[in-house]
Amino acid sequence: MAPISRGFIGRRRPVADPSLVPPGQYVTSDFPVLSAGPTPHAPRDEWSFTVDGAVQKPVSWPWNEFTALPAESVTVDIHCVTKWSKLGTRWKGVSVDTLLDGVQTGAEYMTAWSDGGYTTNLTVQDVTDGKAWVAYEFDGQPLEPEHGGPARLLVPHLYFWKSAKWVRGLTLTLDDEPGFWETYGYHNHGDPWREQRYQGD
Repeated sequence: MAPISRGFIGRRRPVADPSLVPPGQYVTSDFPVLSAGPTPHAPRDEWSFTVDGAVQKPVSWPWNEFTALPAESVTVDIHCVTKWSKLGTRWKGVSVDTLLDGVQTGAEYMTAWSDGGYTTNLTVQDVTDGKAWVAYEFDGQPLEPEHGGPARLLVPHLYFWKSAKWVRGLTLTLDDEPGFWETYGYHNHGDPWREQRYQGD
């Protein structure tokens, strides 16, 4: 599977406040679609979300129970490693704090895993305290499959490859385990404000 191009070019938009844009990024009004493979199409009646791994007891929710959990509407800026940024994006979903509420674990790391075999690694600290959601609506509409629907992870303070499309679960781990792009040389953390695109950045 070939890595995505580093030279992706989208439709640039002037920025009223340059301080909103991390170094090396440009703002686009588009929502570019970049994926590591074909787009899965999971029927909602077969979809579930699971928290497992180094936990005392795994938990899982089918679609109707997942969307009945307390949800939040958030407006955030998103930043892709291919250098586009999209400002003021609107999402609705369940916070990772809600999903981990009551989960007993000593793990400091997790792997987000998705339909199609995609994975990405994160620290628990990077997805808790109001920093991440599993989103199922974008701009007031159900999340389209090409953008990760029925649900994707949303971790807006990191490069967007950490916001795994088609996410189906979080596996808590005692050790940090690199995911798909991380094994191809992408940065283990991915902070856009520090330009952590690739290993060594």
